[in-house]
Amino acid sequence: MRWGGLGAALSLLCLLTLIVRCPKTDSADLKESCSTCKQITDNFAKGFERTAKKNFGGGNTAWEERKLSKYETSEIRLMEIVEGLCDSSFECNHMVEEHEDRLETWWFKSIKVCCPNGTFGPDCNACIGGSERPCHGNGVCNGDGTRTGDGRCSCNHGYQGALCLECVDGYFSEERNDTFSQCTECHPACEICTGPTSHHCKKCKPGWEQDKEEAACNDVDECSREPPPCKGDQYCLNTEGSYLCKVCDKACSGCRGEGPDHCLTCADGYSNEGGTCTDVDECELSESPCSLEHQQCVNSQGSYRCLCAAGFQDRDGVCVLPPVNGERSAGRSNGSVM
Repeated sequence: MRWGGLGAALSLLCLLTLIVRCPKTDSADLKESCSTCKQITDNFAKGFERTAKKNFGGGNTAWEERKLSKYETSEIRLMEIVEGLCDSSFECNHMVEEHEDRLETWWFKSIKVCCPNGTFGPDCNACIGGSERPCHGNGVCNGDGTRTGDGRCSCNHGYQGALCLECVDGYFSEERNDTFSQCTECHPACEICTGPTSHHCKKCKPGWEQDKEEAACNDVDECSREPPPCKGDQYCLNTEGSYLCKVCDKACSGCRGEGPDHCLTCADGYSNEGGTCTDVDECELSESPCSLEHQQCVNSQGSYRCLCAAGFQDRDGVCVLPPVNGERSAGRSNGSVM
């Protein structure tokens, strides 16, 4: 029987008993009752573990279990556990005696579905690897702690095999015997390996290649290949075993790296100033691009905007005075706003 769930269930049973029993109990009495409840729960756990491997003790276990049912689910076992719940404490003995029927009902319901940790199935058989270390500590036993399941191991990441003692590809066996295995992840360069470094690779991962002189898997620099792997408005950034395509700075028309100082050529609205593509302030040119009447030029990165001057508003591409007394003002100029 899995004690984590069993203990929690017994504690809950005890708590509910206290609530039903003592609806108007003052805090001091309730604290004492809670302490007694905890004592019963803790001692039940100890008794359960103490009797886990016992039998009827008559010398013929097979006959006894055939005639008397299994000891592990028997009332005899329950009574042996109950006898050890209390010492000479009146409160403890009174609580157990008062609610013995509830305890028996709970026991016979729980014992039908639970097994000790590390065991499974109708007969609570030991999991592969033993009940102390199911699946040799490297997996989960199907049905562990219950009377269901087939006991097969679902191995943890990095382990495989019926016993969870073998390492999957990408891991190597750091330590191994008949009952213990420690699988450790290979170096990032290795798809299959025998040790922790890139020199222990038996097969390189994609993005790595075998260096015959160093006898190691080294990173492939995809960015040095021709043609480049990235688009025209991107630059290539090499990483271990792969690469990234990063967008060029908006000042660039093609680039070889990050920032406006790595442009191949400058984008429209930018000019090369000492090796760096810098915004052109179109509003400071000798001929303003905003030539219509009552317009003013506002610079922006790589471009500019033509806006109506203060006191004027745009109407169909013309800067005009706002209406006065409901009348439309005549346009002061022809043309369009950029």
